[in-house]
Amino acid sequence: MEWIQDLLFNNESIAHAILLYAFVIAFGVLLGKVKIFGVSLGVTFVLFVGLLVGHFGFSVNTNTLKFIQDFGLILFIFSIGLQVGPGFFSSFKKGGFLLNGLAILIITLNIAVALIIYYTAGNVSITDMVGILSGAVTNTPGLGAAQQALTEIQGAGAADAVKGMSMGYAAAYPLGVVGIILSMIILKAIFKIKNEEENTKLEEENTQSQLMPYVITLRAENSGIFNKSVKDIHDVIGRNFVISRMLSNGKYTIPTSSTIVKEGDLLLIVMSVQDEAVYTTIIGSKVEHEWEVESSPVVSRRILVTNSQINGKKLGAMRLHAGYRLNVTRINRAGVDLLASPNLALQMGDRITVVGNINDIERLASKLGNSLKRLNEPNIFTMFIGILLGIVLGSIPFALPGMSVPMKLGLAGGPLIVAILLSRFGHKFKVITYTSSAANLLLREIGICLFLASVGIAAGTGFADTVFNATGATWVLYGFLITFIPLVVVSIIARAKYKINYYTIMGLLSGGTTDPPALAYANKTANNDAPAVAYSTVYPLTMFLRVITAQLLILFLA
Repeated sequence: MEWIQDLLFNNESIAHAILLYAFVIAFGVLLGKVKIFGVSLGVTFVLFVGLLVGHFGFSVNTNTLKFIQDFGLILFIFSIGLQVGPGFFSSFKKGGFLLNGLAILIITLNIAVALIIYYTAGNVSITDMVGILSGAVTNTPGLGAAQQALTEIQGAGAADAVKGMSMGYAAAYPLGVVGIILSMIILKAIFKIKNEEENTKLEEENTQSQLMPYVITLRAENSGIFNKSVKDIHDVIGRNFVISRMLSNGKYTIPTSSTIVKEGDLLLIVMSVQDEAVYTTIIGSKVEHEWEVESSPVVSRRILVTNSQINGKKLGAMRLHAGYRLNVTRINRAGVDLLASPNLALQMGDRITVVGNINDIERLASKLGNSLKRLNEPNIFTMFIGILLGIVLGSIPFALPGMSVPMKLGLAGGPLIVAILLSRFGHKFKVITYTSSAANLLLREIGICLFLASVGIAAGTGFADTVFNATGATWVLYGFLITFIPLVVVSIIARAKYKINYYTIMGLLSGGTTDPPALAYANKTANNDAPAVAYSTVYPLTMFLRVITAQLLILFLA
């Protein structure tokens, strides 16, 4: 029976390491599905199972554990970067500028409260406080980045401090989730918010959205456009629009830029909703017409962009009017409908809605790829060349005033920045960065599970003695204050000063703390996608700043 003893207790054995990680992750994921008051902690329970296993004396070779922990962190961070990259820069536009500003305020206040506690309490080290801060805002990548930065500075001497950071994170995390949800409940009570009123206001806001394409039928009644070409009308209006179909003298056609518009023609136009008054003034009155039920050879189809040669090409360069006699009415990217404009660069995974003859649509589909199977094939080259570049970038030292050692982005910051840049600008270099949602989620979950299991196993020894006493209770209190105070302050500002919809604020608070359990609660409460939209708007910048600021706190104060 020596083989059993060797498998269970020989921490130098690879089989033992894999067995221990498999047990910790499997049971952690299983327990993470348990809901308490409708909220679950998800994969974060892997950390707590790892702590329990480590507490009972199970361990893994230090070098092996360190490798698995860092590799898991890299996979997790890089997958997040690929996911948030396409929306990272667009999130700073008008609609997202205010929300991102409020998210930055949350981050700033989190750090301010943590530093106030650190300097006034005097009974907690800065490394423990950074761990508590990461747990309080439920941000695992920030914890990993801080631990990696500390190791870069102190080497092997950082082992105890790294362990203390993990304990602080574990102590603060549960009430961190509770604090986020509690702040939402308190905001609702303070302003006496009613769900019905918020739903009504949200519908009004959605009707004014510039992002979603708006489709109307207009009758050509203005003599100023009679016998003018579609191109001439476009030049007069000076705004992006698409004439999807046209009914002239009882005949359906797909207009091109040279098509002549005559008196009484019916035009099916795709535009931004704010521009309706402009079009009705220049073209004519809005009418009701059932285009879909008319007998005509004109059909509408969605085509999937899966041809790598199309990646990065601008829509205008496709010459769809001349080459295929088709109109593109809208483009769906990552679940969001975008108004088709000539300068919009196509990306792998885009779903293009086209209108025209079925034979012409099939010709274009063969050009664009339209193969779901092609999207399911992972782009391994992009992933590992991105990780390679990320590690190189993370290893470059940057000298900053007031710091005794140069700053490095590290194994967290480097891959994150490269992944964001690759996913946003990779098409310019003919690099395919598309990753299916399922593939991205799998990589992300594997990475975070490996990281959390490593952190738990390493910190398990002595965890109970440290946390389940007065010190641990103090850490829990500190974490709750770090979570709760900034969220309440920012949510009140968002509601009182900027009159932001309650559901949007719920998404802001969830995204500002990068917390999926809180988002799940918000989605369930709202029963619409407003929290998810706000979450995705602030998540990219928040995740980036959480990783960077955690490192900066260590580099400046540790």
